[in-house]
Amino acid sequence: MKRQAPLWLLALITFSGTLAMHIFVPALPQAARELGASIGAMQMTMSVYIFGLAVGQLVYGPLSDRFGRCPMLTVGLVIYTVTGLWAAFAPDVDTLIVVRLLQALGGCAGLVIGRAIVRDTALPTEAARRMALMNLMVAVGPGLAPLLGGALTSAFGWRSIFFLLAGLGVVNLACTWKLLPETRSDATPMRLGALAHNYRLLITSPAFIGYAIGGGCATTSMYAFISASPFIFVQELHRPAFEVGIYLAILIVGIWVGSAIAARLIPLFPIERLAVLANLASVVAALVFLVVVLSGHLSVPLAVAPMFLYAVGVGIASPSALTLAISVNPNVIGSASGLYGFAQMGVGALCTALAALGDPALTVALVLTAAGVIAQSCFWIASRRP
Repeated sequence: MKRQAPLWLLALITFSGTLAMHIFVPALPQAARELGASIGAMQMTMSVYIFGLAVGQLVYGPLSDRFGRCPMLTVGLVIYTVTGLWAAFAPDVDTLIVVRLLQALGGCAGLVIGRAIVRDTALPTEAARRMALMNLMVAVGPGLAPLLGGALTSAFGWRSIFFLLAGLGVVNLACTWKLLPETRSDATPMRLGALAHNYRLLITSPAFIGYAIGGGCATTSMYAFISASPFIFVQELHRPAFEVGIYLAILIVGIWVGSAIAARLIPLFPIERLAVLANLASVVAALVFLVVVLSGHLSVPLAVAPMFLYAVGVGIASPSALTLAISVNPNVIGSASGLYGFAQMGVGALCTALAALGDPALTVALVLTAAGVIAQSCFWIASRRP
């Protein structure tokens, strides 16, 4: 057994990666005006960030096995800090898009290596308990980040968000250098051949692909609404910018509610059926939202209510889809987890990019409905494969 790393520090470095995605959402309209950028270009800053998180999940795990947890985490945090300052002084939207991609590649280090350190320093039962506690801490982020981002934008402008993120990176670097022990075992070098073989097994498995793509469509497709929400509420519904954070926090509560329901229902129902029923609830919610938009009756309650139901479905489907995907081949659970995360973030990035192609509310409604139908089809195909 190795010396355990402080759980609050692991939660902080994990939280930092996703914080940079959610905190910038309320600032999108203001940044668009100041930079003279279109809605689609500003939403691209979200898409590339999600894409960076997806790619990073495939890279940092193997590299930290080879070179150590602390060195690779330090590299990621340095990138995260420097790009935070760079983004704060971005002169145009094209520069901001590139910097946001680099920022995600830095922030992703905490997501991957934080979980690896927990596994390094605890026996299985204790590791599961610590992982649950860390996830509980990290889950606060998506709810608080839009509120914090909205407050900073209203008080100091959108660039203040990136100064805050750079400062957080400095704090993480100092705490990592002072408090975080190296936990990697010298007996676990990176073997590129084995890693490639594991990924090939999974990519050629119809069951895994079905659950991975279906899981992404059932969960991270919600990023399309998150990225478009400032334009829906501020520009179409004429609400003040600070309210966007409140509405997004309500959706995060819906995910928490769904997760709590999932914890109760998973022991009682076949997990395949639970994933399908949860996604079906999301499809119904997306269809209701689409009807509201097409009928011209869009309002704050009629936007938040169906999306809250959609979020509950996401909260239930997420653990079910992940469990099904990594259970396809018990011999490659680690590779399956990384590849599932890549697929999930990839789907989220695609849905976010598609949501930027037209009228925000209508495009989001169409994207969410299509994603739900695709998820149902993928789950049906995967459940019929050995």
